[in-house]
Formats: sequence, structure tokens, C-alpha cells
Amino acid sequence: RKREDGYHDLETIFYPVHGLHDELEVEAYPPAHKGQEVSAGDDYIFIQEGLAVDCPAEGNLIIKCYQRMRQKYPQIGSVRIRFKKNIPFGAGLGGGSSDAAQMAIALNEIFGLGLSKEQLAEEVRPLGADCPFFIYNTPCYAEGIGDKLTAISLDLSGLRLVMIKPACGVSTKEAYAGIKPKGTCELFKDLNVLNDFKVLTNLTNDFEETVCRIHPEIAEIKMRLQEAGAIYAAMSGSGSTVFGLFTT
Repeated sequence: RKREDGYHDLETIFYPVHGLHDELEVEAYPPAHKGQEVSAGDDYIFIQEGLAVDCPAEGNLIIKCYQRMRQKYPQIGSVRIRFKKNIPFGAGLGGGSSDAAQMAIALNEIFGLGLSKEQLAEEVRPLGADCPFFIYNTPCYAEGIGDKLTAISLDLSGLRLVMIKPACGVSTKEAYAGIKPKGTCELFKDLNVLNDFKVLTNLTNDFEETVCRIHPEIAEIKMRLQEAGAIYAAMSGSGSTVFGLFTT
């Protein structure tokens, strides 16, 4: 449904994929020595590599996370950040959200904040609805706007995953603009079924109906994956990546 605050309630499954990832290196700058405090200036060094990012550093979720947490925790000092972007944009793969989550984890470790995973999840929640998932980084059933998480024991390790990202990108706003809200999915009423992959192959991605109408190449990719023997294929999140799961 569409909520009063303009967001949509959703039901989905988040699953961590470790074969594709951005690279994030964070260090106190200048490096702190034993008994020496880190410089408390507002400066940070941000080195961008990999895919070009179409926004200034201040607009990157990594820097937003740093600035947000630094305002709250005075022990956080200046940092040097090296960021290599490998996950494509507009892909429905949570690239930016995972970067923000890992930045929070890095700051917690480097500056000894002592925050639990639950506290870190609350810190990154305002940066993106799916940011908390990347703190836990374990298969989850998600409700609310994607931020209410329940751990599940879904295991796809015996399958082969193929992800195809077409040239087009899909903005989250574009995807939600055409969505038709539906009632609660019957399958999700019993959380135990979420651990059974065979049951989950009955699920569909409700974004596909409108997104594939705008970008027919996405529907074609899904069809070709199924023809190639995928036991399940779907668009990832709001697109445009399509994934297929294979037994070989």
C-alpha cells in the first residue's frame, strides 16, 4: 500500500551476494598512534575509483554516513577514504546502501564506538530503507518500507546465480510511480515457507509489470534466462538487473 508519508509498504526477501561488491577502505587521517588523538578537523580525503559516480562526494551515501555519525560521535576524527565503485547504478542491487552500511561499520571499528549491530542499523536507517539489511548481511524477510527485518535461513549456496544488467537503468522513483499496490502475499503469512526455495519460485516481482513496459529489454532478458534453464528468474528489486538461478 501507499503510506501517508508517501512511501510504500512492501514485502520482499533480501539475500546477500558476495561475488559482486564495491571496495571501501577507511583509515583515520592522519593515522593515530598510541596515546595520540586523531586530528578533529572537518576534512576528509575521498579517492574515487572504478565506475564514474554521477554526484559530488557530498552526495555520496558514504560521505553522508560519515558526516551524520561525526555530528553524533565526537570521537570520530578525520578520515581518508578510498572507494572503488564496481556495482552498477540503477541496478536494483543495493550498491549505495551497502556502501553506507560498511562505512558505519568501519567508523565503529576504527574509532572504538562500541555500537552493536542493532545500533548501527538505526544509524544508517535514515540513509536508505535497505541500509540496515547490509549491517546484518544475512538472508532476511523485509516488511515496512524494507527496513523491518526478520532473519530467515534460506540457503541458495547449492545454486548458480547469473546477474545481467542491461544498459538501461531504473530509478526507484520511476519504479514506484507505476506500481499497483496489492494485499499481503499469502506465502508470507507463514515465515517457515521462506526457507523453502521451491515454494519461493511461486513469487513474482510486482515492479516487473510496469518497469518491463518501459524497458522491454528487461522482459527479454528474463525470458532468455528461463529458456537457458533457469529454475527461477526475476528482476532484482526495482531493476534493472535480472537474475537467474540455475542448478548447473
